[in-house]
Parts: sequence; C-alpha cells; structure tokens
Amino acid sequence: MNEYTRINQILDSGSNKDKINILESLSQSSDQGIINKIISKLDDSEIQVRGEAFSSLFLNKNDISEFLIDALNSPSKNIKGFSALVLANRNDLSAVPTIESLTKDSSGMVRSCALGALGYLHSITSTVIIRKCFHDKVLEVRKSAIQAFLKTDGNILPREVDDLTKDADDELRFLIKKVSKNM
Repeated sequence: MNEYTRINQILDSGSNKDKINILESLSQSSDQGIINKIISKLDDSEIQVRGEAFSSLFLNKNDISEFLIDALNSPSKNIKGFSALVLANRNDLSAVPTIESLTKDSSGMVRSCALGALGYLHSITSTVIIRKCFHDKVLEVRKSAIQAFLKTDGNILPREVDDLTKDADDELRFLIKKVSKNM
C-alpha cells in the first residue's frame, strides 16, 4: 500500500486518535490531493478531528489558498464555514470576494462564519455587505454582522438601531451599544 492510500484509509476509517495523528503529520503538505483530504475532514463527525484539520490547514506554510478558496463552494456547510475561517486566520485577503458571497448562503452557520472571517480580516471594503446582514432572520448571524462591523470601525446608523433591537437579546444589545458611536 502506498503512502497516499494509507493516509486516505486512515482519514476515512481510522480511529479518532489515528486521524488526529495523521493530520498533525500532514500540516506542511503541499500535495493537492492531501490538502483536499484534510479540507474534507473539516466535515468529520468528531469535533476533535475537525479541530485538528483546521489546525493543520492554518499552520501549513505552503500556498494552499487556492484549495481553501475552492472549498468555499463545497456543498458541506462545515467545509464552507471553517474554510472561510482558516483563510481569515491565514490573513488571506485574496479570499475576501469569495467569502463575501457566503454572506448570502442558505446556512446561517456559513453566513455567521463568513461574517466572522470578514471581521477578522478587517475588510473595510466589505462594510456594505456586512451591513446588509443586520437584517438577517437568524439572531446569531446578526450578532456576527455587528461584531464584524465593530472590527471594521463601522458606525451603525440611528435608523438601524431600531431594526437591530427589535428581537435582540442582551448580547446583541451590548454589541449594538459598543458599535453605535451615537448612542
């Protein structure tokens, strides 16, 4: 059995410990097949394996942006959301346009991750897109939008405060006050 086959077999059907060990050992791979396999583990059923896949991709010093950006088109919400966060943690500004498109994804989790990524990247060019998410039907997405807006030094307009506070919880109200410079 060759090395590539062995890696795939472990990542497909190995124990969690074996998956984590192999993911740790692959953190500097530049092989497209291996990188795509690591990306697929962002959707593993076990959170520890997903976390190790995230770490492996984040710590990889090679230029793997193309593979991560391609992953933003995955049918898996975990792969899309976590790939956006990996790209943000790698400070990959070239991914901003693709990450922005995820703010319209059908999954609230993906929208929230995309907003978190844009905020982490301090993407001032994304403020209009972030602002549109203030009206999202999912409370967690609105919180992510406010947090992203805070990181881009945005200013909430007085008319937006009323909309944002309609069904807000205490955390969202706190974030709105923190961002709103006119309150």
